[in-house]
Amino acid sequence: MMLAFDGASVDGSAYTDVVDLARRSPAWLDSLVSAWSTYGLAVFAVLMAVGWWRARQVGARAALVALAAPVTVVVAYAVNDALKLVVREDRPCQSLRVVTLEACPAPGDWSFPSNHAAVAAAAAVALLFVSRRLGTVAAVAACAMAASRVWVGAHYPHDVVAGVLVGALVASLLTAVVRSHPDALARRLSATRIRPLLVPAR
Repeated sequence: MMLAFDGASVDGSAYTDVVDLARRSPAWLDSLVSAWSTYGLAVFAVLMAVGWWRARQVGARAALVALAAPVTVVVAYAVNDALKLVVREDRPCQSLRVVTLEACPAPGDWSFPSNHAAVAAAAAVALLFVSRRLGTVAAVAACAMAASRVWVGAHYPHDVVAGVLVGALVASLLTAVVRSHPDALARRLSATRIRPLLVPAR
């Protein structure tokens, strides 16, 4: 079922307030936010790599949970993207015809929920199970990513909130599954070719 949802009636005024504020803000701030919005997801990849490297020194069980983080992110992205195809919400820059920092995507590039927010939230939640410190850093970065997507004009506020919820929910569920039988999974995978990813070479 396709909904063709119009998000402007939800928080269109809040969106235009943020976009107007961005237009009035210093150029250096807009450049910084735009750069984070575009390239910031790479930070989560680095944090997951660091989390895996540290967990691998602890043991196969910890490494398994760390390795599940990028898988969780991929699944969260897939679920979120499927929701986009169901809801089919036009981008706010198309519906409200405002000038934004980021070029307005072409029609058919749906807005709800935000993929960036979902990926960032999924990574943050998954990392919380790997390392509280890395997870906290990722959670702050995820909030910044969600906010940046509204600032550059790519999403309504409700798009990023929904994306965060989708990412967090998927990450919580999948990580819970992995953590329910970590020792059995770790032993099984340690007997395969991916053993070096779980246990350092001796």
